[in-house]
Amino acid sequence: MLRYILSRLLTFVPTFIGVTLISFAFIRVLPGDPIIVMAGERGMTEERYQQLSEQFGFDQPLYIQFWDFFTGVLQGDLGESYVTKRPVWDEFFALFPATMELSLVAILLAILLGIPAGVIAAVNRGKFFDRALMSSALVGYSMPIFWWALLLIIVFSGNLGWTPVSGRIDLLYFFEAKTGFMLIDSLLSGQDGAFISAVRHLILPSIVLATIPLAVIARQTRSAMLEVLGEDYIRTAKAKGLAPIRVNGVHALRNAMIPVITVIGLSVGTLLAGAILTETIFSWPGIGKWMVDSIFRRDYPVVQGGLLLVALIVMIVNLIVDLLYGLINPKIRKR
Repeated sequence: MLRYILSRLLTFVPTFIGVTLISFAFIRVLPGDPIIVMAGERGMTEERYQQLSEQFGFDQPLYIQFWDFFTGVLQGDLGESYVTKRPVWDEFFALFPATMELSLVAILLAILLGIPAGVIAAVNRGKFFDRALMSSALVGYSMPIFWWALLLIIVFSGNLGWTPVSGRIDLLYFFEAKTGFMLIDSLLSGQDGAFISAVRHLILPSIVLATIPLAVIARQTRSAMLEVLGEDYIRTAKAKGLAPIRVNGVHALRNAMIPVITVIGLSVGTLLAGAILTETIFSWPGIGKWMVDSIFRRDYPVVQGGLLLVALIVMIVNLIVDLLYGLINPKIRKR
């Protein structure tokens, strides 16, 4: 098992270097001069432009700029925001709980609905439930996030007035954010109605963000279950007279979980990518909205550091998924 873990850790090195290079190059291929964006065109003289270029290091060749960024990353320094003058680390971890809360609720919703939907579809293969559930999953996977979000806002916020349009909690509530997770902080505040307000603000963004992972998990669970249900040990379990819920829910589902866990792990990247649109549409103050705003402002340190940190989170989740493989199926550890 130790050899298996070390082999997975070694893959971090080239991946980390590649992600660092991509995060550095991404913002620089976008049109627009960061100095003009930051300082404005009015009153910008050639002397002032040269002074700012030297201040931010833009007068250096790209390979030197990259080396400075890379060595700073190795030392744990992602730089400071050009706009707020705050360290990128501080800004990221101040906003990350909002994205984490939204992503956790979304993936929990996708798992709780997706896996049972896939099992029901597999057990009822070719029947009404199978076709209805898989058709719904296909629609959910194909639906653009921005269109789905706007549709839900129009129906549930505009017409019915059941849910708020944006934000994390109503403005009439004010309390100290001890954890950064609004659901927890609203409970700890002791203010009447604060928790309910936080839940209402979370409903639509979490549904929108969970739609694609839910569809993928449901389809993958169905596919894996169909493959397992055809195995000899499942037929033997049925021949012994075991209850269908035990055969399908214990014997079959457990052995079908490896590809499902893979999909759940890969869904983390999908959630973080989908959070960019979701947070922008719902004005959710998280990493996604922060990154979009920083791209428009050409805030190089924030974009570089934010992309790198998000990529590291995805890499860590994938490592955890690989380790879960080894725990579920010992044969994988020997490869």
